[in-house]
Amino acid sequence: MTIPTGVSIGLIGRNGAGKSTLLRLIAGMDTPERGEVIRSSRVSWPVGLSGGMQNNMTGRQNAKFVARVQGSSPKEVQRVIQFVEDFAEIGPAFDEPIRTYSSGMKSRISFGLSFAFDFDVYISDEATAVGDRAFKDKAKKLFQSKVGQASLIMVSHSEGILKDLCQAGLYLKNGSAYWYEDINEAIAVYHADADAKKKAGESALPNDVIGARHYLAECHQILKGAQETLKELQEESAPAEQIKAASQDVNTAGAVAKEARLHLEALIETQGQTKKRSS
Repeated sequence: MTIPTGVSIGLIGRNGAGKSTLLRLIAGMDTPERGEVIRSSRVSWPVGLSGGMQNNMTGRQNAKFVARVQGSSPKEVQRVIQFVEDFAEIGPAFDEPIRTYSSGMKSRISFGLSFAFDFDVYISDEATAVGDRAFKDKAKKLFQSKVGQASLIMVSHSEGILKDLCQAGLYLKNGSAYWYEDINEAIAVYHADADAKKKAGESALPNDVIGARHYLAECHQILKGAQETLKELQEESAPAEQIKAASQDVNTAGAVAKEARLHLEALIETQGQTKKRSS
């Protein structure tokens, strides 16, 4: 398939369908087992990815390092540092080691770094799911500022964000990708398929080990985002009702992740028994 530039796309599909995997392939973080991925435009790393930051370096030093890796001139390096510092709004902590940061502070730095450079296509996997409400709003506005200048390829469990930021939809189902010019149509088809499965009594859980592993990884990602949001709200002494709602989100995500883990373990056990019988 060919994904066009100049249009922001929402990736849709059930848990375990391969949305995050496809994003990693597009970004060049993973390589395909067969076939190839050809990029004819400048594609970002996943927005908000903090795994590449050096914990013993300060936020300022990390920003400077990334800018140099991107081939920026000395003047451009200073612009990147200033952009990240202004966006993160963490004050003197910008000159403290990353290892001393809270999860919310790391999110602010990594998010600012992602948008400090002009890419043709920005990749986002639940990037707006972390941080407190004010940070989520700020992140959303930053995304919106790029619409028209660059395109987005986004995975999010918030359909509202997809509708706000994306024009087209790419629906992943059973190993195939279905293109829709209108994100609303893609979401409607996805819901129709999900409702049909429920009426037929089919489980929403993947029925193969590989799919179940992807599903569990996605559940863990959602749980991690919920936990980081709760921690950030607690650190900032947010109103009790916000903390309570965030705590409920953590409990819900934890329950779903537990169900996914038990389902995967059952599939692995069944697979092992099948192999024993066949041998």
